[in-house]
Amino acid sequence: MLDFLNSIWATLPDPLRNQLEGYATGFWQVLPQLVLSVVFLVFVWAVAKVLSWVLPKMLRRARMRRALVDVVMMLAIVGLWLFGVLIAVTIAFPTITPGRALTALGVGGVAIGFAFKDVFENFLAGVLLLIREPFSIDDYIDCENIEGQVEEITIRDTHVRQTDGQLVVAPNAMFFKNPVTIRTAKDVRRTTIICGVAYGEDVDAAREIIAKAVRDVDSVRDDVRDVEIFAQEFADSAINFEITWWTGSRPLDIRSSRDKVVAAVKRALDEAGVEIPFPYRTMTFKEPLSILGKDAENKDAAA
Repeated sequence: MLDFLNSIWATLPDPLRNQLEGYATGFWQVLPQLVLSVVFLVFVWAVAKVLSWVLPKMLRRARMRRALVDVVMMLAIVGLWLFGVLIAVTIAFPTITPGRALTALGVGGVAIGFAFKDVFENFLAGVLLLIREPFSIDDYIDCENIEGQVEEITIRDTHVRQTDGQLVVAPNAMFFKNPVTIRTAKDVRRTTIICGVAYGEDVDAAREIIAKAVRDVDSVRDDVRDVEIFAQEFADSAINFEITWWTGSRPLDIRSSRDKVVAAVKRALDEAGVEIPFPYRTMTFKEPLSILGKDAENKDAAA
């Protein structure tokens, strides 16, 4: 095998052999420096492992919120690796100074930034969301027709579990650039239903009956704000009341409270004999209408 390789080597042109010999000589000269740079990178990896174990405990002990801890950890690890790779390159290739390496990194960073614009946009939006924390884990939010509970906020995207059980993974830039409704920003939220009573009923008496029925519902938080009931409009078949009260802010709290309030108001109005009317229709005709039975009798009498 060695003889075969020597025969091939002998057939190569002198310029090519000289170039390959130069590569081999240069490799053996640089090999100790390459080994040293690899050892240094292993040392950086070990430091990053220790830092990822110690730093979160220190930040949590300082009562820093979870989102900010993740951001600080990410920036510390990324900065450490950038510094470590820069030093490793200068160890392996002494002709490359830190200044030249930073210049090359800056030019390459511009090119990479244009190529991965959306990725970096979502990355920066994720960092700002984690620092500012306009909403947090377990909050119910609504943004661009995505409504549900926040399960996870990462550097790139946010995981939202919709009320029907489906998981939506949306880019952070969407939540950063568009209005976000945070439905659980407070413990209580206002909700409203419309209830109509017949025109023949006493409006003030009906209002009192509805108010008492709503206040007696256990999910109504009248300790926060009192129940509000207003006669809203003269509808086609009834006088409509707008019934407003405060309850829990979660979607399930809203639906459950509405269910109880509707049942309580219906029961109270029925017991008081107040009519909740069906739609009425009044028909007016310009010409008198003949009744078929009377017309037939008149024809028989005439015969």
